[in-house]
Amino acid sequence: MSDLYADTPVDAGAQSIFIDDDVIDYINKRNTDFRISTSCGGPVLLPVSYKPAKPTDLALKAGSHLIYISMYQARYIDHIHMDLIPYHLESMIEGSI
Repeated sequence: MSDLYADTPVDAGAQSIFIDDDVIDYINKRNTDFRISTSCGGPVLLPVSYKPAKPTDLALKAGSHLIYISMYQARYIDHIHMDLIPYHLESMIEGSI
């Protein structure tokens, strides 16, 4: 794992983390950065307005925004996909667009 921090965004490929195109589209439509953090059900992808980034997070470029990854999740994440978005959040946001 790299010693990159939230103030040092990098391309996903540099960290061997694959970001699905539909996740990048989802993030760009919402026009905000996101963060992968730990929940009782495993890793979740949430807007930074729900879960703010921390200085120890890894930051990945995703389209025109960033995905911050908790240092605790970074060692386990190799693929960022739509299943990381909680169903209730996706439904709520989809209903408002």
